[in-house]
Amino acid sequence: MSKFVNPCRVITGPNTRWSYANVWEPRSVNGGAPKYSVSLIIPKSDTDTIEKINQAIRAAYEEGQSRLRGSGKVVPALSDLKLPLRDGDRERAGDPVYEGCMFINANSSVAPGIVDANRQPVLEHSEVYSGVYGRASITLFAFNSGGSRGIACGLNNLQKLRDGEPLGSRVSAEDDFDTGDEDDFLS
Repeated sequence: MSKFVNPCRVITGPNTRWSYANVWEPRSVNGGAPKYSVSLIIPKSDTDTIEKINQAIRAAYEEGQSRLRGSGKVVPALSDLKLPLRDGDRERAGDPVYEGCMFINANSSVAPGIVDANRQPVLEHSEVYSGVYGRASITLFAFNSGGSRGIACGLNNLQKLRDGEPLGSRVSAEDDFDTGDEDDFLS
């Protein structure tokens, strides 16, 4: 029995880093409907994943011709649309996390499935945070909403493969109180 292949679906490579990982509780952005979301940071050296995403963008463009046309007579050129795959060196210049990387923001109104390297469900929320490395299952699709047209990225599932340095300004309690001053403040 052959497996259906969706040309708009991509599984990212194992060196994809997750940022802004809102995968346990949906969050509203700018008053919109709450969604689960993650920014996927892909090293430019992962040319296989980048090419797969570009192919899926082209497939979503082809499949979404009627949606992209809307009430107009002409489908806009792909290059004239809002596209999801972005260059970290240009759009996040000065941020070392995005240096030498591409990134794509994925979201969903449905909670993604999250598994570990052995494909066992991850249940502990502290195991998934901004900074971990893993693969993501995403689907690209055309949109035409509120005067904006383009290709968007839907989040399907996540597979955590390894820990990484947490992103953001949060400091652990251990680091916060490692002052070297061991004097007993009660004496």
